[in-house]
Amino acid sequence: MVSSSPPNNPVNWFEIYVQDMERAKAFYEAVFGVRLTKLEGTEFEMWAFPMRQDGYGASGALIKIPGYPSGANSVLVYFSCADCAIEAERAAKSSGKIETAKKSVGQYGHIALVIDTEGNIVGLHSML
Repeated sequence: MVSSSPPNNPVNWFEIYVQDMERAKAFYEAVFGVRLTKLEGTEFEMWAFPMRQDGYGASGALIKIPGYPSGANSVLVYFSCADCAIEAERAAKSSGKIETAKKSVGQYGHIALVIDTEGNIVGLHSML
């Protein structure tokens, strides 16, 4: 029997590939008003987004791996926001671009898509 309600959310980690770590860190820290933390003991340079062990949702990190370019990948990560229009504007002011301005997705709230400094498309989601 297949359960319609899994025990956890299906995504538990994400990695955003970057070419210029300092530029990417500055972009994400400015857009979301957070400080990323260097992950020690990893084979590659990684900087993690803040995470709560007892919180819902997924955490993840920026990662720089030689030979693995950023942008043009097929992964789209959506970040939770209070109002996705605010973070989209911050992205534009932090050397990123707004790909899709805030729009309704009906009962599921609103989304916006931005392009980060590394060419990755990132989703923003809010209920407002």
